[in-house]
Amino acid sequence: MSGDFDPALLRTFVAVCRLGSLSRAADQAGRAQSALSTQIRRLEEMVGKRLLHRTGRGMAPTTEGELLLSYANRILALGEAAAARLRERAVAGSVRIGLSEDVAVAALPAALGRLRRSCPNLHLEVIIDDGERLAARWQEGTLDVAVGACTGFVDEPIETWSVDLHWVCGIDEAPDPDQPLDVIVYAEPCSWRRLAFDALTAAGRDFRVSLTSHNVGATVAAVENGLGVALLTTECLRPDTMRVISIGDDGTAPLTAQFGLYAAHRLNDSGRAAVELLRESLRGWTAPAAPREAGLILA
Repeated sequence: MSGDFDPALLRTFVAVCRLGSLSRAADQAGRAQSALSTQIRRLEEMVGKRLLHRTGRGMAPTTEGELLLSYANRILALGEAAAARLRERAVAGSVRIGLSEDVAVAALPAALGRLRRSCPNLHLEVIIDDGERLAARWQEGTLDVAVGACTGFVDEPIETWSVDLHWVCGIDEAPDPDQPLDVIVYAEPCSWRRLAFDALTAAGRDFRVSLTSHNVGATVAAVENGLGVALLTTECLRPDTMRVISIGDDGTAPLTAQFGLYAAHRLNDSGRAAVELLRESLRGWTAPAAPREAGLILA
């Protein structure tokens, strides 16, 4: 190997591995895809190994790439911690952050980890709840920052994201178009539940509720075990155990959910630091629609 590891190259490599897509990593970084391709090639030339390979669903690290990824994450984390100490960042105190479950499994764990490393004296009080209850907590004034579905909030978000929703079933399941469709939904009150029912009705599809849950993990497990179909964000999909299907014509507009970042009007340094990191992380959260399986139009 010649040369030293450039943190910029490592950040690009980690982003591509995390997002599974060179184009998504480029969008998140606000750069041209060709520039990121060049960085990946430089990194591969440095180590003398191929680090990424294409799959049917995007890009994934090779065996050598997995090894480098584990080191890259540690190198970047140590770099952030060192920079924070050298800058003598004195952000302290506490910040109350509310996340909807759907967001908590996507882009935010890494953002919260960065915030913790950058501000070691900051106490994070993170609350994860379903969208409606999270919005209620916000209205009660018990949160400094919140990220959740816009439908539950009456205040204006400081930034919004549109996220694709996909109908998914277990990877070995083949729903019978002549039978009522078993549907897994979130418990009321839930805007996604109403969105799902409206879409099924518009598609002229008979359905019945097979499972109701407040929990994303329980919903995912139910889909994987063949209990029915559900609406999930791209980040919740598990390609090894699920597949995306359609419930209507291929020309049907995809379903989307609007998420917002909400911040209290008077934030201390802790709150402002949290907002900026969450904003930066969520800018690359939106994902292109997952490919649908051919021949699975359940109209």
